[in-house]
Amino acid sequence: MTFAAKITATGAYLPERVLTNAELAQTIDTSDEWIVERTGIRERRIAAPHESSSTLGAEAARSALATAGIDGSEIDLVLVGTCTPDGMFPSVASRIQHAIGATNADAALVAGR
Repeated sequence: MTFAAKITATGAYLPERVLTNAELAQTIDTSDEWIVERTGIRERRIAAPHESSSTLGAEAARSALATAGIDGSEIDLVLVGTCTPDGMFPSVASRIQHAIGATNADAALVAGR
């Protein structure tokens, strides 16, 4: 028996709220130059109160599905790696699986620390 897997498309999603270093410098004693020099970070995205790892992941998955031109029901596996799960149960992978209609897929979460 031979098994094969392939990535046919990728997707991404970022929260709308952008927090710049200049904004951060207004609340703490720092500057854009100091942050960029030490971290390379110029801005960060802040999730809205209604957004979570699974909602962000589902949007990215929908983007990948659209790029690939396929439906969620054609997916065999939803694999998610995160350090920030929505909660203990159900897993982020299961939530994304449900959100994208991947009714034939297994779902697995690889959690980090």
